[in-house]
Amino acid sequence: MQESTRTRSKIRRKNKGQIDYTLLVIVAFMLAFGLIMVYSASSYNATLTTGDSLYYLKKQAASALIGIVAIFLICKIGYKVLKRFAWVLYFIAIGLCGYVLFFGRTINNSSRWIYIGPISFQPSEIAKVALIILLAYVISKNPARLRNAKDLIITAVIIIGPLFVLVAINNLSTAIIILLIGGTMLFISSPKIWPFVAVAIIGGIGAIAFALTAGYRTARINAWLDPEHHDAYQTMQALYAIGSGGLFGKGLGESVQKQGFVPEAQNDMVFSIICEELGIFGAICVIAMFVVLVWRLVVIAIHAKDMFGSFLVIGVAAHISLQVILNVAVVTNTIPNTGVILPFISYGGTSLAILLFEMGIALSVSKGVDVDEE
Repeated sequence: MQESTRTRSKIRRKNKGQIDYTLLVIVAFMLAFGLIMVYSASSYNATLTTGDSLYYLKKQAASALIGIVAIFLICKIGYKVLKRFAWVLYFIAIGLCGYVLFFGRTINNSSRWIYIGPISFQPSEIAKVALIILLAYVISKNPARLRNAKDLIITAVIIIGPLFVLVAINNLSTAIIILLIGGTMLFISSPKIWPFVAVAIIGGIGAIAFALTAGYRTARINAWLDPEHHDAYQTMQALYAIGSGGLFGKGLGESVQKQGFVPEAQNDMVFSIICEELGIFGAICVIAMFVVLVWRLVVIAIHAKDMFGSFLVIGVAAHISLQVILNVAVVTNTIPNTGVILPFISYGGTSLAILLFEMGIALSVSKGVDVDEE
């Protein structure tokens, strides 16, 4: 018995300083699969618009390379260094989100991108990770303070409020994700439930009133409720793609709907192309991979060596979970159509680089953590 105990102890000491390789393998798989699907979903459109079928794949691969470098650097330096720059990163995000409102590049009637020479990025994606880092720092610095409902509300208003308002002006769906990420982190940090219930009720009423105050928002809801008889072309084409895929799909690269029927198939609607090419079975496998990914993040958060690391990973898990749920819900017409991309798989350079940076944070937290119960 003593020998067995000593053996397990040696194994655990041997694992100290190593990252969570299960998480690393999952991220590597999702990244590779995402690049394949970006090419599959975008090659037809890229050939028509640019003459290069690899156009979107090249740009996505460049962002992936930046993200991989970010993973290496944060694992090398350590996540604790982020404490020193928590407020700096937050104010940089605030500044960029404010800047893009006046000087950002307008695409599809929305000013969401900043261009610096050949480089472009979305400040709203930077805002997500900046919020996660700052809230993790604030919560870990004085956790007892958030047990007071007044201080909890003040923290939410001061930290989450400015980012939510700035991003919501041009990108309501991303602003809602920012609000939910922050709300999730604060909810887990506080034993008080009633403030969150009150905010949820008020927010629900406000959302309904907001949706009914403009004609185009009402039209979007009508299109969600009855897509066949309203202007819901993208949703209907996505549903056709899902339905035509059957159980095992038409085969990788064999989608018909990506050939000009589903607008920007490589972006928000890439999940419909997955369903068409790989079938319901392939879609379930993709969702299962996300479930395993989030599960590993939860395990790392539970076993983190300090509260700062734990809440960093909680924020990352909330970010990925929310985007997966909302994207799949939009594509299947479970909720009204809104622009939310599928993590690691949809085309989007800034999003991919930031997500990989977040994975680097989680891997850094996992170093030295014994995540094996046996």
